[in-house]
Amino acid sequence: MAFDRRKSDRVQFAHQHAVNLMAVVGTWSRVCVLKDISATGAKLEVEGSTDVLTSREVFQVLSSTCLAFRGCQLVWLEGPAAGGHCIHDKRKSAS
Repeated sequence: MAFDRRKSDRVQFAHQHAVNLMAVVGTWSRVCVLKDISATGAKLEVEGSTDVLTSREVFQVLSSTCLAFRGCQLVWLEGPAAGGHCIHDKRKSAS
């Protein structure tokens, strides 16, 4: 399974962490649960339809307060579960 191919250690949560997915252009959003996260990716459980997620889709993962976010690219989708690769802003790491 894609879950086992992570390149960095992941943090799994004992409690559910509600987050929001949003298209980069703001055309759609979905409530979801953050299942685990690492420096390179995240596993999410999407509530509702996943029909808006398309192959290699780029989206934002926002905290429930929308104050913290991370850009991700869809890697896999299995039913309501989705895996995303975190996109790092190269401009920030260059400074």
